[in-house]
Amino acid sequence: MNITLNSEVTAEEPRETYHKTNQHEALTLDTVVPEAARELAEKTVAQTREAYERSKDALEAALETVERSYDALGQGAAALNRKIIEIAQRNINSGFDLAKSLATAKTLAEIVELRATYWRKQFTVLAAQADEVRALYAKVADEMTGSIKEHVTRTLDELRKAN
Repeated sequence: MNITLNSEVTAEEPRETYHKTNQHEALTLDTVVPEAARELAEKTVAQTREAYERSKDALEAALETVERSYDALGQGAAALNRKIIEIAQRNINSGFDLAKSLATAKTLAEIVELRATYWRKQFTVLAAQADEVRALYAKVADEMTGSIKEHVTRTLDELRKAN
């Protein structure tokens, strides 16, 4: 590989050539921006603003939905707690009633019969209580997810209409 150097070419020549072809010198602060470029910029800004507004509105709606969902969850949790406390109180009272009956029993046969009757009744009561809690839990879950389902459905409908 042979490199030949031209000693007659000075370092100033490339700079002069660069400055002659430098297009930035042609632009000044008085340069007029073409009408098409201004229109494109205005249109882009308007479209960006619209997209921002839609996104902002969608985000606010989603946040409101989550807020309603959390409110429903809090109220549902409180209702479930109240129901469980109520059930526990009924079961404790039922146990005290059994204890009172057993304390007044006169024979061993009577004690056995009281206990058998209590447990037959208690198993039925416990099944009914489990159904109460299950129904309340399902209601809470529906209330909590209802606003989310509604929001998703509404958003999908809006997207379908937009397309």
